[in-house]
Amino acid sequence: MTDSPDRPFVLEMPDEVDPSTAAPVPDPLPDGAAMQAAARIAVARSSGLTRFALWSFSALFGFVLSVAVYDFVQSLLASNQMLGTVALILTAFAILSAVLLALREAMTFARLSRLDHLRAEVAAVNDLTHARRVAARIAGLYRGRVELAGAISGLKAREGDVLDADALLRLTEAGLMAPLDAAALREVEGAARQVATVTALVPLALADVATALFANLRMIRRVAEIYGGRSGTLGSWRLMRRVFGHLLATGAVALADDLVGSVAGGGILSKLSRRFGEGVVNGALTARVGLAAMELCRPMPFAALPRPGVTQTVSRALAGLIPRAAKD
Repeated sequence: MTDSPDRPFVLEMPDEVDPSTAAPVPDPLPDGAAMQAAARIAVARSSGLTRFALWSFSALFGFVLSVAVYDFVQSLLASNQMLGTVALILTAFAILSAVLLALREAMTFARLSRLDHLRAEVAAVNDLTHARRVAARIAGLYRGRVELAGAISGLKAREGDVLDADALLRLTEAGLMAPLDAAALREVEGAARQVATVTALVPLALADVATALFANLRMIRRVAEIYGGRSGTLGSWRLMRRVFGHLLATGAVALADDLVGSVAGGGILSKLSRRFGEGVVNGALTARVGLAAMELCRPMPFAALPRPGVTQTVSRALAGLIPRAAKD
């Protein structure tokens, strides 16, 4: 029998279906989108054409600005010598400040390169004489640090009693690196808390990415300063590119199951709000970036002292955030 096209087709279900008995739609775990976006921005490399275009426009802008300033000062000197002199002095100050900024950035790269050379030299030590020379260079790096004055004095007093190269390096690391590691860890934990809090509380779409970039840049700069590599803007950005590049190459920025477990466990994260979960994961990834920055900025590799673990660092940094959310 054929139904009439004017009649509606009705399909009767044998049993009534209760929507409340349906299984809930699974909510995927947070993936730290803000930190992954910040990592992509930090390591992004422009094409050759883009770099050439930027260089061309920058050179043109600098040339036009120089000619405009020169014509302005010349015309002002011709019309009013006193005002022209003031303009000339201000121009000289501007040029001097630009030169000083360039010198500061050059010194930044030199300090970071010095830390790299010290770390490579420590790894290449093979006799006691070389070890003493390296230990003296590391102590000289921190000679002006008041908080390390006692450690440097103790190292000099005990250096003559050590007759093994590895033992001398372990003594140097234990005496000089321990307080620096503690200060660097405080910076890493503070940055992780900041990123986690802002991501969880600020609903703006790009605020978490901007916060992650700013907090990680500031954290890496502070870590470099703690270990003796005071850095400027360009030096900090280059160091951040190195850190993120290393983490991206090893896949450490991508969220792994062990990272979720180290923060609170997948079960707890799945019960929290999506926004809060993103904040926790972004904070955990920030801690991972900070630990990588410590390894890159430290003048000695971890040997006598234990390498800080991601799990312990994240637990200390976010200990005050997760329990409160879990109770809500």
